[in-house]
Amino acid sequence: MNEPQAARPTQHVSEKALEDLDHNAIEPPPVSRRDIPEGAGKIVFVGAGPGAPDLVSVRGARVIETADIIIWASSLVHPDMVARHKEGAELIDSASIPLEDLEPLYIRARDEGLVVARVHTGDPSIYGATAEQRDLCRRIGIDFETIPGISAFSAAAARMDVEITVPEVSQSLILTRLEGGRTPMPDGETVASFARHGATMAIYLSAARNKALQEALLEGGYPSETPCIIGYAVTWPEEMMFRCDLAHLSETMRNHKLWKHAVVLVGPALAEGPISTRSHLYHPGFRHEYRGADAQAHADLKTHGTRGVYHQNPDTKGNS
Repeated sequence: MNEPQAARPTQHVSEKALEDLDHNAIEPPPVSRRDIPEGAGKIVFVGAGPGAPDLVSVRGARVIETADIIIWASSLVHPDMVARHKEGAELIDSASIPLEDLEPLYIRARDEGLVVARVHTGDPSIYGATAEQRDLCRRIGIDFETIPGISAFSAAAARMDVEITVPEVSQSLILTRLEGGRTPMPDGETVASFARHGATMAIYLSAARNKALQEALLEGGYPSETPCIIGYAVTWPEEMMFRCDLAHLSETMRNHKLWKHAVVLVGPALAEGPISTRSHLYHPGFRHEYRGADAQAHADLKTHGTRGVYHQNPDTKGNS
C-alpha cells in the first residue's frame, strides 16, 4: 500500500490558480487512481530496472519483499532482485513458460487475496508485454497496478555520462527496434524513417541484426561519423560499454559478439567532450517565472545565443 504523500508546495500564482479549480467539474475530468480494497488480490507490475539490484525503486523493492507470489524471468532479471522475498513467498521463473501458464496463478491470487509481484526488466511500459497481461487481469477480474523502472537506454546514458537531449543539438528521443524480425512492426515504423529526424535514437532488440541496423541508420540520413553507444548487460556484473561512430557500429558489435542483451544509442547529442550550446533555463540572462534576468547576461544571450560553459570566462556573466 502506498503511503500518503505531502502535496508539493505552491510556488507561483499560476499553480495556485490551477489548485483553486474544481477539475472534476470540467470535461474531461482527471483520471482518478484506482482504489484497490485492502486484502484484495492484485497483480503489481514492477519495473526492476536494467539489472543492478539497487536500481529498483523503493516502492518496487517494497512490493517484491512483501509479495505472496513473485514472477520473474531469470533470463532477464538479476536473481538478487528477488532474493529479499518474505518467508514462504512463492517464486515462479517465467523464462520458459507462456502467458497462459500464468493464468492459474493470477486466478489463485484473485480468489485467495494474494499479492503477485510480476517483475519485469527495465520499465514495464517499454517492450514489457504488459498490455496483454492487463487484458488477462481484466478478463479474470483481478486488480492491477504498475510501478515504473529505469530502462536500459537511461542506464546506458548514465553509465557513459551523456545527456540525450543537448540544447540545439537534439531535443527528442526515439525508442524503437529494427523492423523485419519475428515481431512485426506497424506500417510506417522503420529505423530509416525515424533516422531522418536526426534526433537521438535508442534501439532495442536489434543486436543480432546489427549490419541491417547500421545500413538502415545510414539510409535514413545519419552521417557515418554519428556517435554511437552500445550497452551490453548494462549495470550487470558482466556489463560492457562501447563507443564508436556509425560507420563502425556493426563491426564493433560483430567483433565483440554482441548478439543480444544490448541497447544501441545513436545521435549527435552523444558526442564526447564539451558541448557548444547550453540550456536557456539556467542561463543568467534568461527570465522565467521564478527568476529575473541579469541585464548584461541577457544582452549577451540576445547577441550571441547560448554558448557552452566549458570555455566561458569565469570573470564575466553569461556566455562571454
